[in-house]
Amino acid sequence: MGLDPLSKGLTGPGPFPKCKKESIRQKDLQRVSAEKSRERQERGKMIRSELIQKVAEENPHLYQRDVEKIVNTIFDEIVEALAAGNRVELRGFGAFSVKHREARVGRNPRTGESVSVEEKHVPFFKAGKLLRDRLNGKE
Repeated sequence: MGLDPLSKGLTGPGPFPKCKKESIRQKDLQRVSAEKSRERQERGKMIRSELIQKVAEENPHLYQRDVEKIVNTIFDEIVEALAAGNRVELRGFGAFSVKHREARVGRNPRTGESVSVEEKHVPFFKAGKLLRDRLNGKE
């Protein structure tokens, strides 16, 4: 008498069950995301979400949401320190600092016209000795 939702191709909990197409789309999106992740790794790039995933995999006792909070807090603290004009040093890794660039006259590369460039502060990173040694195979 009753309808079996699985026989109709419907899955999922709640009042609005998912259809098979939606679950197939989710699998496709996951597959595409994994492919993009592999491509970035081949090119030597890592984005924040991949860093979070890697840390979570290496620390199975931590929840992914906690790892995400930790990584975001670290980045936020570095940004806040730099915004306040402070230097952030991570021993063995490197130091983040802010450099001041004076106002200057630049050139528009397309037209050659002189352009006034305002003074600004730019982030600067200097690699630590351990990082440099590791990159150069000295370990």
